[in-house]
Amino acid sequence: MSGALRSLLLLLSSLLLCLGVSTFYFARWYTTPMRIPSPSVELEVREGDGFGSVSSSLATRDVLKYPRVLNLIARATGADARMHAGEFELRVGTTPRDLLALLHSQNTVRYFVTLPEGIRLDEALKTVQSSDGVAPVLSGVHDAALLSLVTPHTSAEGFFLPETYQYERGDTDLEILTAANALMRDALTTAWSTRDPSLPYLDPYEALVMASIIEKETGVASERARIGGVFVRRLELGMRLQTDPTVIYGLGPDFDGNLTRAHLRDERNRYNSYRLKGLPPTPIALPGRDALAAALHPEAGEALYFVARGDGSHEFSSTLEAHNEAVARFQYKRRPDYRSSPAPSLLQERR
Repeated sequence: MSGALRSLLLLLSSLLLCLGVSTFYFARWYTTPMRIPSPSVELEVREGDGFGSVSSSLATRDVLKYPRVLNLIARATGADARMHAGEFELRVGTTPRDLLALLHSQNTVRYFVTLPEGIRLDEALKTVQSSDGVAPVLSGVHDAALLSLVTPHTSAEGFFLPETYQYERGDTDLEILTAANALMRDALTTAWSTRDPSLPYLDPYEALVMASIIEKETGVASERARIGGVFVRRLELGMRLQTDPTVIYGLGPDFDGNLTRAHLRDERNRYNSYRLKGLPPTPIALPGRDALAAALHPEAGEALYFVARGDGSHEFSSTLEAHNEAVARFQYKRRPDYRSSPAPSLLQERR
């Protein structure tokens, strides 16, 4: 064997050895968990971020070694062009290979916000805007973007279904409320389609208004249809609804927690159901599915009145005389532990 050939073989052997060693160390690095502090670390990828900036940020945080190597792999495989914007959770045990797969998946961190039944729209908007990761874009409940969801109505109150909503970091308050509006429209359409046609509502909007009143009057699910029956019979007889929550809604920020006789006599309040007949001009809260069902499937009966017992439930009466006796029993001589909303144990029992 000539010296030249021997040198060439040695060179090739050295190159193959180097390649083998490099491949070994690359494979070990590529499949070895990164330095992630327990239990996980968050990685946010914004729209327009390049893969290099993402890998560099992880290197700066001492999570990823050799970011340039990962950049080359991402470029060669096209993973850099398939990154999904959002917030990702890198858990202990995540490898560089796992990272590439995660970044072009849609397995982003999800957040949740709950809109409770019976809150007003301004309270719902505040809840959404104060939730972690939400990007506020709405100026208030009269924002044109919000009102466009409820055209032709000029108030958006009541048009959003109380539920728990899932979102990603960076989603806007408008996007979340748009989803809530879509669910409410579906729920209202479904409930309206199965209604008793003899009910005194001109359209689904009036049913929504009624549902909001029922929602504010009780937190006890078993009473909702019964209260719905009282209000429907009052409408049919031309009686005033005479319900405190409508008056309070009309007072807005001026209400200090004390509902007075002057408030009940005020005819300037468009929501004063003690002075004005029929339904108020708009819903007064966000009603849930049970309240919608109660408005469109009210319980039959003769009761025209009800009064709070002080434990969150109500005493129902069919005559004014019996109602006045109930008022004297439960309101004039209030129990020491009087409460307008049900105790948690009662609420769970009756749901």
